[in-house]
Formats: sequence, structure tokens, C-alpha cells
Amino acid sequence: MSILSVNLADNSYDIVIERGILASLGQRCLTVGLKGMAAVISNPAVAALYGAAVQGSLVAAGFTVVRIEIPDGEEYKNSTTLNQVYDDLLASGVDRSSFIVALGGGVVGDLAGYAAATWMRGIPFVQVPTTLLAQVDSSVGGKTGIDHPKGKNLIGAFYQPRLVLIDVNTLATLDQRQFCAGLAEVIKYGVVIDHSFFEFVEKNSDAILAKDPDVLIEIILRSCQLKSQVVELDEKEAGLRAILNYGHTLGHAFESISGYSSLVHGEAVAIGMVLAAKVSVAKSLCSEEEFSRIHALIIKCGLPVEIPSYDRQQLIDVVAADKKSKSGNINFICNQGIGMYAMSQHTPEELLALSGLET
Repeated sequence: MSILSVNLADNSYDIVIERGILASLGQRCLTVGLKGMAAVISNPAVAALYGAAVQGSLVAAGFTVVRIEIPDGEEYKNSTTLNQVYDDLLASGVDRSSFIVALGGGVVGDLAGYAAATWMRGIPFVQVPTTLLAQVDSSVGGKTGIDHPKGKNLIGAFYQPRLVLIDVNTLATLDQRQFCAGLAEVIKYGVVIDHSFFEFVEKNSDAILAKDPDVLIEIILRSCQLKSQVVELDEKEAGLRAILNYGHTLGHAFESISGYSSLVHGEAVAIGMVLAAKVSVAKSLCSEEEFSRIHALIIKCGLPVEIPSYDRQQLIDVVAADKKSKSGNINFICNQGIGMYAMSQHTPEELLALSGLET
């Protein structure tokens, strides 16, 4: 079993990674001092697979459990769904002595975490991520929130969980498209932080795609280590943490203008990484050979690299609304070769030109 501590003073917590550990959830919640009612927020597909096991573990540990389901899909990560969750929390008697369990992928974790951050001015929550993307990225670091019609994740809060419990066995039921989507975030860590990790993913891509359990534990653990190291230095994205947005500025934009329907998040990030690498080449931060390695690994991992159709002005408007926009400029994350990052500032129009979107 791998236990990784995220050290954030009063907001510190553990990430527990292993196979077959859902049954330990209730006891682990007791260990971190949780009490009262547990509101398990999930979607119908995940709840059907793991809801009973999670509820059974919590009940066995002495908790009262209420289960709340939200629709599946990024298009439902909005204020309408959030208000439905608030209604259910109120009807179920979830109060300040209660806590929330987010059981599912990134949408569930983001929305349930934001509900926890705002319900009665904040109650504890636990992340139980069941997708690769959530296990390596969104469940760690305390970013919670919902989308706005004009942009992704524009509404949210930094709110750390009390515990992250990652049962690698849940990936056995994850469809291949969603599994590959999670690999986009894995590749990201290698490109902008750790060259050796990038090489590990390159060399073990076949085993990863075959879902070899030992290799999966290794990439999940290493991804969580890399992210937690950044979060510990910059919990609320005052500077360094922005590097974790590599591939996300243009990726989020394509995800948004597609209506969160034709692209899932990891696919949009993959396209965004290709474009970010092109910007890096244009700025002489990355060689053509390094670009080719990044491009090839993204393709090998079953991710798209083709640019979706788009309206130029709409794309500019969405990029301009990005959270990293300041005074008309975007704080853009480039890759400096493989394993290092560089930050630069550009207008949305400059980004389109540098990334080759206007050629």
C-alpha cells in the first residue's frame, strides 16, 4: 500500500493508493476524525458499481449514510446540478457535523467538493476517485468548482479534502476512452516537470494501456507525488501551481466551444498540449525532435491530436475569459524541452498565431 502525505499545515491529508481498498473507507474516515452523517455523491453508473460497497463500509464504521446522484457528464457540472445537490443535502438533514464523500470521476469530485466547501460555509469531504484522470489529477490539490456557460471552472474554491482514497481496481470498469483521457494528465507531468517520468511512460505505454496493475500504481503514485510537491509550494495558485495548467488554456477553450459534448476533458488537454508544444517550438524553448516525442506519446496513448473545427472569434473570446487572463494577456505555460516548464504572456490572438491555428 502506498500512502502519500500532502503537507499543507492545517489542511494536510493523506492519499492512499492500493488495490481493493474501498472496504477500508469507513475506518479511514474514523481515523481522520470524521463523524455524523456521510453524504455520498456519485453518478448513476459509478453508484451502480461501487455505491453499495462504499455505503456498506461507512455503515459498518458507524456512519449514517445518504446517497445523492447527479447526472453523468461535464455538461452537468453547473449551477443547476449544484442547486439540486443543495436541495438533497437539506432534505437529508446534512448539517455542519456531517461530511461528503465524492465517489466518481472529475465532474463528481469537482462539484461535490465545491458543495462541501459552500454548504453551511464548509463541511469536510473525502475524495474516492474512480477514473484515472481523477486519480492522477483532479482529486488531489483541493481545486473544486463548477463551469459557467462562458467558461470552464470559472466558479470554485480551493478546498482540501480530509482524505483521498484511490482503489486502483476501479479502473477495471473504466471504458478505454476515459482511461486514455486520464493519460493526458499523466503525460503532462512528464512534459513540464519530470523527464524521467516521461521516459517511464514512453517505455511502459503498452503495459499502461493493458492496465497492468503494478504499472498503474506506479504512474498514479508518481503523478500524485509530482502534483502534491507543486501544491505544497503553491496551494492556491499564486504562481508555480500554474504549471499544472499546461495544455489546459487552449484545451479548455476547445472543450467549452464544443459544448462539453464531443471532447472529454483529457482529450481536450491532449490537443491543448500539442498546441502548447507548438508554441514552445515557435519560442525556441522546445526542439522539433522533442515536439515529435510529445506528439508521438500522445498518439500512442490513444488521444486525439487533430484540431476540431472552430469559429476564430469564439475561440478568442473563450481564451480571453480564461482564469489565467490578466489585463488582456494570458499567462501561458510552455514546455522547456521535456521535463521543464517556462511561463510567458500572450494575447489570445498571439496564442493562435504561435500555435499555428491561423496558418
